[in-house]
Amino acid sequence: QEQLVESGGGLVQAGGSLRLSCAASGRTFNAMGWFRQASGKEREFVAAVSGGGRSIYYADSVKGRFTISRDNAKNTVYLQMDSLEPVDTAVYYCAARSRYYIPSTSPSDYDYWGQGTQVTVSS
Repeated sequence: QEQLVESGGGLVQAGGSLRLSCAASGRTFNAMGWFRQASGKEREFVAAVSGGGRSIYYADSVKGRFTISRDNAKNTVYLQMDSLEPVDTAVYYCAARSRYYIPSTSPSDYDYWGQGTQVTVSS
């Protein structure tokens, strides 16, 4: 059974760091991404990485602060989040494309989703 399981969320003060992990199982996934959804808002793109890890996209709001990476040997994708701000507070979701190598910024292009992990940044 295909599954994505996020971990690493929590409560952190502004300026702090968190590292999210997304462990994939059940099949080999291609491009993978991170999205987030704040309370009362639509789900938005955060970062994505191609199947081989060479092509990476970031939302402008996190560029320079967040780093996405993947370890295909462990079937895991990471999101290192530094210089966190209260506006980063949201549920963070891992997503995967089953067919396509190229990452996408659109949630509708992803076939599999994790259950989400809460990130709360206090001021």
